[in-house]
Amino acid sequence: MAMTHTPVTADIDGYLQNGFSAEDEFLLELKRDAAENGFPDIAIGGVQSAFLQVFLRSMNAKYVMEIGSLYGYSAIVMARALPEDGKVVCFELQEKYCDYIRKKAEAAGVGHKIEVFSGNAKRVLKDYNPNYKFDFVFIDADKPSYSAYLDLTYPLVRKGGIIAGDNCLAWGYVAQSEFTFEPINVAAIQKFNQAIIAHPGLQHCFVPIGDGMAMGLKIEE
Repeated sequence: MAMTHTPVTADIDGYLQNGFSAEDEFLLELKRDAAENGFPDIAIGGVQSAFLQVFLRSMNAKYVMEIGSLYGYSAIVMARALPEDGKVVCFELQEKYCDYIRKKAEAAGVGHKIEVFSGNAKRVLKDYNPNYKFDFVFIDADKPSYSAYLDLTYPLVRKGGIIAGDNCLAWGYVAQSEFTFEPINVAAIQKFNQAIIAHPGLQHCFVPIGDGMAMGLKIEE
């Protein structure tokens, strides 16, 4: 058994993308269309998508929250893994992005599973009180707000549910004490990771897929 993490080389990444990806033609076309419509060229990858789908199905997830949905790629990925009466609740800042997500969710055949809220998620979440608890929360929005999102979503997650943050390797800078690349965002990711580690109601782990996901299992009500 290896005692250290195996670096993902270009060859290994190609191998993973070829055999362990959930990305199909619809998702590839979604990326192309989003780029043509001026969206930033950022999204989770196919391997990360496959992990999320297997993970959600393994825990029989029904209710998922996503903070930061951009053009709906990961929301559609996760909605595909939920039962027909499941739901992905998306929080996205820009209304024009929200309209695009709704349109593409319908095109993907999962429009009935995706609900989109526009506006500042921190403000909306302060008064958000659904009649169910979430199985999974996926945070992939503005990095300086990650720790606030953790605090705001924790009460909304069921015991045994998971809160996860994306980009938690901070583009390779997370372990450094001095950095010039995206200093505010890297520092915010470091703060969030430490909050996950130190949270008394969470058992934490780290999944080094893509740019890394820090995950916390809720062990207390």
